[in-house]
Amino acid sequence: MVAGTVPGSVLAVFAHPDDAELWAGATLALHAKCSSVTIAVPRRDDVRDAEARRGAAALGAGLHQVPRLDHALLQQLLLEERPEIVITHPLDDVHPEHRAVAATVLAAVPEPRIATGRPNRFYTCDTYNSLTLGGPVRADVIVDATATFDTKLAALREHASQPVEQHFGPMAENLGRLWGARIGTQYAEAFTAVPILGCLPGAAHL
Repeated sequence: MVAGTVPGSVLAVFAHPDDAELWAGATLALHAKCSSVTIAVPRRDDVRDAEARRGAAALGAGLHQVPRLDHALLQQLLLEERPEIVITHPLDDVHPEHRAVAATVLAAVPEPRIATGRPNRFYTCDTYNSLTLGGPVRADVIVDATATFDTKLAALREHASQPVEQHFGPMAENLGRLWGARIGTQYAEAFTAVPILGCLPGAAHL
């Protein structure tokens, strides 16, 4: 993020209750300090749904828990929220549920963009060890996440039913340090720009 700029409103759409924290948590927390951030995830069960609520609250984000992330529901969300920025999984993520959500988001974006002028920018996030089916994640934007990385980890720990301490937490720490090393900071998160109706964002930040 460039100094002196105000981050835009964000709608982050993910397949699982802990995905927002794991893949984009520090950036979402950074944006939430001065703009609206909303996370949309499908409902799972009482335990995981409660964890999702606590995780989103820790990031300072709003939360939509929906029965399923289908085309019609996502279009409705986009029309209601009118986010400047949409974030979701890589289109070629190694996880099939991540791929399915990303494809649905991509298909839902054009009509709201035509109707409202938003979203202006569309990004995909990181994934397991930054490897997709097509190779390493291509980072168009690397966000300095140092200031909010502790918030990210605290939000991730709200998902106590998941292997956070044994698996997800160490992976998040490792990825954060690796991306941070690329831009000379302690921690960072990576994002890849996706065209909306043939247009890519011109800004070198989210």
